[in-house]
Amino acid sequence: MTTDDTTRTTDELGGLADLTAHEASAFLTAVTEVASGNSPDTAIPLLTLAVSQVLVAGSRLGAIQDVVLEERYEADPGPDDDPDPLRDGLANLLAGIDDYVYVIDPVTSPERADGSITNDLADVALALTHGLKHYQAGRKIEALWWWQFSYLSSWGDRALASMRALHSILSHLRLDADEERVSEAEFDALHP
Repeated sequence: MTTDDTTRTTDELGGLADLTAHEASAFLTAVTEVASGNSPDTAIPLLTLAVSQVLVAGSRLGAIQDVVLEERYEADPGPDDDPDPLRDGLANLLAGIDDYVYVIDPVTSPERADGSITNDLADVALALTHGLKHYQAGRKIEALWWWQFSYLSSWGDRALASMRALHSILSHLRLDADEERVSEAEFDALHP
């Protein structure tokens, strides 16, 4: 690989790191806002949107060649943030609809396990925040390496599982309407 190729690759990865940092920050802002409980009526659609958008970022990371650390080790970005305030806020908001069942690995086994949207989103937030600390310290390649590694090993799976549960909840909210109300709405629409 020539110096020009290395520079171009580093520039491309830096651009991807910038994009991923932006998307990680947007996810964290959205989830934190939802966890505040200020808009409970829009919580499920907003969480669904935030998770789907961060999954796009993760899919990009999964689609590129493995990012390799320059120093072959991860610098310590400092202590992890405390996920408990976020976890508590989401748990309060999602009380009664937080738990779900999922297939652990749909490719290798039909084994099922219990999941929690709250725990999933807190884990995703923690992984993204860890990468943002590298990014904010000017270690873009390290941030990108972390996001890619943790997407493939943990947060991607948690985000996908919670996305399926959120989609199910959203579908039930929108489609499980009272038949009498639906009939009245249809009648009103047909007879103005």
